[in-house]
Amino acid sequence: MVKAIEWKDGKVIMLDQSKLPVEVVFIDCTNYKIVAEGIKKLWIRGAPAIGIATAMGIALGAQDIAAKNYKEFIKGLEPIFNTLLETRPTAVNIKWAVERIKKLLKEKKGESADRLKELLIEEAKKIHEEDIEVNKAIGRWGAQFIKDGDTILTHCNAGSLATGGYGTATAPMLVAIEQGKRIQVIADETRPVLQGARLTAWELMQAGVPVTLITDNSAGALMKKGEINLAIVGTDRTVRNGDVANKIGTYSVAVLCKEHKIPFYVAAPLSSIDFSITTGDKIPIEERDSHEVTHIFGTCRIAPADVKVRNMAFDVTPAKYITAIITEKGAFRPKDLKKLMKKEINLDGLRL
Repeated sequence: MVKAIEWKDGKVIMLDQSKLPVEVVFIDCTNYKIVAEGIKKLWIRGAPAIGIATAMGIALGAQDIAAKNYKEFIKGLEPIFNTLLETRPTAVNIKWAVERIKKLLKEKKGESADRLKELLIEEAKKIHEEDIEVNKAIGRWGAQFIKDGDTILTHCNAGSLATGGYGTATAPMLVAIEQGKRIQVIADETRPVLQGARLTAWELMQAGVPVTLITDNSAGALMKKGEINLAIVGTDRTVRNGDVANKIGTYSVAVLCKEHKIPFYVAAPLSSIDFSITTGDKIPIEERDSHEVTHIFGTCRIAPADVKVRNMAFDVTPAKYITAIITEKGAFRPKDLKKLMKKEINLDGLRL
């Protein structure tokens, strides 16, 4: 399985996903600014993966800080934190990674600057390793909703390329296959950057999973014909009331599922749940460069020059359209996330 990101020989090695599937190109990130550029330019994308990249970027940047004491070291980290936090506003995992690193630093206040640098590398690697285990757990909880012979629709890319490995939305599919279930996956293209066509279809084929690529506007017709049994998507941020922000077009898929009485599941690691936000309309939605819409791969124009463009990278799916949110600790109804926050339910199983 191709790795989207790893720490190796004192550098962050990042797969440039903007070039897939035509080219497989790895970029050596030798400083945190290159990592930030990679997040912003979609060399790496997907909430868990950019959380890992953030932690690795911080660790990488920390190596160049000349500090005599803890206070100077923390001051040197501030521009690194800020640069990474400004890359992509919708995905909460960037903020999550920064906060986790800050908490670690507070706990290790008595350590030398050199030791803190080592600890940041260790923590970044730990976050990466933990993510893979989280994904596998999501897969185990999610596979129970997949029956032998099912056809599953997925939107955008929430596979191994979007995570530390194994994927979130794709994890239940992989586990279902391991359990001997025969499944088919339908990946929609996911305009305008085509993550479904370029990435999901590619990595599922690499894993030997039967996959069919469709245009974004084909899903409803296939649902009407009874050719889709369930949908599983990932998420960049889930909020307290169960609303979910994911790649633009997710809301449309969810509405279609509701109309056709098809279960719509969201695979969400706990790290992507933002309990500080009450409802989805308060989630900041990133708007990206118009060239992603007017051009293919930034070179071939497909729209009139100077046409006005809205290029929202994400939309919000209200909780009422979501059958369940599948986490590494179980599957929950959206309304139960508030209880999850208050620890009123045990994190040990299915809550449907």
